[in-house]
Order: sequence, then structure tokens, then C-alpha cells
Amino acid sequence: MAVSPERPVAFIGLGSMGLPMARNLVRHGFPVRGFDLRAAARTTFAQSGGIPAATIAEATDGAGALILMVVNADQAEAVLFGEGALERLCADAAVVLMATCPPAAVTALAQRVTATGRAFVDAPVSGGVVGAEAGSLTIMAAAPAAVIAEMRPLLEAMGDKVFHVGPEPGQGATMKAVNQLLCGVNLAAAAEALSLAAKVGIDGATALEIVSGSSASSWMLRDRGPRMLEETPRVTSAVDIFVKDLGIVLEAGRSEKAALPLAALAHQLFLAASSRGAGAEDDSQVIGSYRALNGK
Repeated sequence: MAVSPERPVAFIGLGSMGLPMARNLVRHGFPVRGFDLRAAARTTFAQSGGIPAATIAEATDGAGALILMVVNADQAEAVLFGEGALERLCADAAVVLMATCPPAAVTALAQRVTATGRAFVDAPVSGGVVGAEAGSLTIMAAAPAAVIAEMRPLLEAMGDKVFHVGPEPGQGATMKAVNQLLCGVNLAAAAEALSLAAKVGIDGATALEIVSGSSASSWMLRDRGPRMLEETPRVTSAVDIFVKDLGIVLEAGRSEKAALPLAALAHQLFLAASSRGAGAEDDSQVIGSYRALNGK
């Protein structure tokens, strides 16, 4: 794989995370053609120095690498095979799947891609919108070592923590599931703790300051806790993302016959928040599930 003006990077999915990731590639000097279904996203990308593509075909024609930051594995499959993106890439191109997907689905996609002689990198990310904007994402990449070495400059333009987790596609997706299990359970536990404080009349800001500075503290608590106290917080990661991601965690657990009771409970709490109409709200609003349960 070699990226050049004649063999640019194709980037599909200029959403809340994909757009800043693609911008960071441009800032690092990579020629990037970006596509999103939303014309406004393509316009914004163009204003950042990227090359907007009106269609997936236009984005991927002759590209040296294809980065997929789509919603799920079904969308990745649709882009690669339904829209014919894979066959439009250079014969030695690499496909980099950065969305959070079930490990089994990633493995199946990788087999179809590598059967054409192209490389496949399973590279989900963690860090949310803030990390995407700052170029500080954690990237969990799985592919043969030689492929990772070739793709590392691209990956390091988007994340400052690039880990090679193994040679087999699906290993990156599994590592992301491990990460999301801890994030989701931690977030639900933080909401439970702050809900108990509120139930007995303790000021929320005081409770948060105490637990954030004690042995009970965690990154999720410090990041999401303040937004749990806001009426309409900025959305950095939606409730429905955890509905999806924890569903993937449970699917991975079933495939390995691994018991994940805490993940299952956290999933139910996020589902409850989504069913009340909070699916598009910041994921800190899982605290609403406790307020509904506790009557406060």
C-alpha cells in the first residue's frame, strides 16, 4: 500500500468522529477523499482541505487505502460489496475498518477482502469525539505485523496510542469489546452512585467532588460525572452508542461462552434510557434510568 495524490486515502463516514479523524489525516499531509451521505459534512470536510466525493465510487476509485468509520458491520459490508468500493481500490490497497463491530462480523469481512489480494486492518478506536478532534485516539489494530508497519503513519495521524493487539482480524474488535465492557459498567456504576447521593439529599456537585478525589475515582466518573449534573449536556457519545456497543460485548461473550453479568445489567440500563427517548442524548444521561427507578 502506498498513498499518493494519485492513490489517495478514501475515507467513508464523516460523522461526529469520522470528520475530525479525516481532518487530522489532511493536517498530516495525506491526500484524502471523503464521502458522507450528508452534503453538509462533505462541505465542511472540503473547508478543512479535504477532497469531497459526491459518491462512494468517486471516493474509492484508485485509492491506496480505504478507511471505514461507519455505524456498523452491515454498513461496512454495503460499502465494500454492495456499492462496489472494494473492487475500485488499487489492487494492493488496504481496507481499515475503524468502526465498532462484532468480532465474528469483522473476521468474515476480512476474509472476503483478503481473498482479493488486498490487506485488511481491524482497527477500532476509543476516545470519543474529544479524542478524535485532538488526534489522541487509542487505536486497537489487528493485522499481520508487516501490514501494521505500513499503515502505522496513517493510524498515528489519528491516534497517539496505536496498539498492535494481534495478527488476526477480529482481535481488534474483541479488544474494543473489552474496553467498552469496562466503560459501560463504569458509567452505569457512576450514575448509580450519584443517584444514591441525590436520593438522600446530598448536593450533586459536592458528592461528585468527593468521589472524584477519592479511591472511588475513575476516568469515566471524572469525564461523565459533571455532565450527569447538567440538564442538557453536550453530546460527546450518545446513549444509543452504548446500547449498540454493549450488545456487541454480549455477543462476543456468547460466542466464547463467557459469562458477563455486569455488562448485561449495564446494557439494560442503557436500553431503559433509550426507550424513554434519551437515545440521542449524551451517554451520561443513563443516570435517568436510576432517577426513573428511584422516583427522583
